[in-house]
Amino acid sequence: MSITFGGLATGLDTNAIIDALMEIERRPIDRLEREQSYLKSRLDAFKSFDGILSKLQGKFEALDTQDEVRSYTAKAGSDEFFGVSTSGTALPGNYQIEVQNLAQLQKDVSGGYASSSEASFGQGTITINGVDIAYDGDSLSSLIDKINLANTGDTPTGVSASIINDGVTGYRMVLTGDDASTSFTVSGNETSAGAYAAPAFSNVQVAMQASILVDNIQIKSNTNTFDEAIPGITLDLTKANALGEKTSLNIAVDKEAVKTKINDFVKAYNEVFEFIAKQSEADWGKDSSFRSVKRNLQNMLTAPVGVSGSYTMLSQLGLKTERDGTLTVNDTTLTEAIENDLDGVAKLLAGESGIDGVSTLFKGYLDSITDSLDGILASRKESTDSSLRRIDLNLLRLEGRMEQKEKNLRAQYSALEDLVSSMNSQSAYLSQQLNALNA
Repeated sequence: MSITFGGLATGLDTNAIIDALMEIERRPIDRLEREQSYLKSRLDAFKSFDGILSKLQGKFEALDTQDEVRSYTAKAGSDEFFGVSTSGTALPGNYQIEVQNLAQLQKDVSGGYASSSEASFGQGTITINGVDIAYDGDSLSSLIDKINLANTGDTPTGVSASIINDGVTGYRMVLTGDDASTSFTVSGNETSAGAYAAPAFSNVQVAMQASILVDNIQIKSNTNTFDEAIPGITLDLTKANALGEKTSLNIAVDKEAVKTKINDFVKAYNEVFEFIAKQSEADWGKDSSFRSVKRNLQNMLTAPVGVSGSYTMLSQLGLKTERDGTLTVNDTTLTEAIENDLDGVAKLLAGESGIDGVSTLFKGYLDSITDSLDGILASRKESTDSSLRRIDLNLLRLEGRMEQKEKNLRAQYSALEDLVSSMNSQSAYLSQQLNALNA
């Protein structure tokens, strides 16, 4: 870093003078930097606004189908025999369930072999469900590949193969049926012996469908999951009951879950209005998008929908608009609406065939204004990025000009110092000569 000393000849504080002049010259740069900071802060605000709107969109999305509006609880007398989950199509009621048996697939197992990779089989054919699978000098692994290949295409065998090592007899081939409702046949015919004995299989497990009794009505399934035994209820079997033993299952409307979803969207709705109110203190507080969003949300909130249920407006669920635009919920009114007519609540929020509900309408609007291509943030970001690029170019140009300007000023003041220093030297010399003449 160089050190410069100004004013040695002139007595002027040239550094201070140059700094003051440069400060004046920097005013356009300062203005551009302030504009740059403003644009970045405004863009940050719109990013936050987009996040709040997206949050509200998510709350309405959670209520835009009747299945999502309706929530049910399922309480089993024991969780030992099955797990249970509900959907919006469930019907409240009590059920007695007996798990008679779980689903199982047919399994046949071969004898044991010393290696899974040695090509020690002879030549012959394994026939599975009438499909011949030829082998010739194969290993256990390559034979399994052939069996699994035969279980593909338009006419699969319905049987897959795998290898286990039982730790006693060695590597064994396991044939497993694809379907619990059907059995398979397997046989072998070896025409030329190899080092290993011809594959021969013994059955260790028969195919069997899962079976349950629901209120003494038998229902079967190829898997341990029952989706249709009780409307809107999925049962995942884990263990069979003792014969005649039953497990109770109670399905009831989950009123608190419905209320929670509605209160969640009210909270998210209020966050939008609270955010907009806070922006009034900022320079961008009067942006037209804020007014537009407020106006549209309020209009949609109070507009009736043409569903056939007993509720057509959110106010009928106890929602009320306050003077600042936020919402409050009358818990008593909301609870009564859910208890007395959950179907009507579901239609109001989710709509019905050919008619959009409140949630669907809100979600559609919020989707449009948070769209990543032409939503509010997208449009503001595009214009802001363009302005920031322009400012960056101007700053680059001005900084270069400033650097040259300061260099010129320092050169000029340096020249002035040199000139004054020279004049001072000449003056001293002349004074010395005059003094000599007068002596």
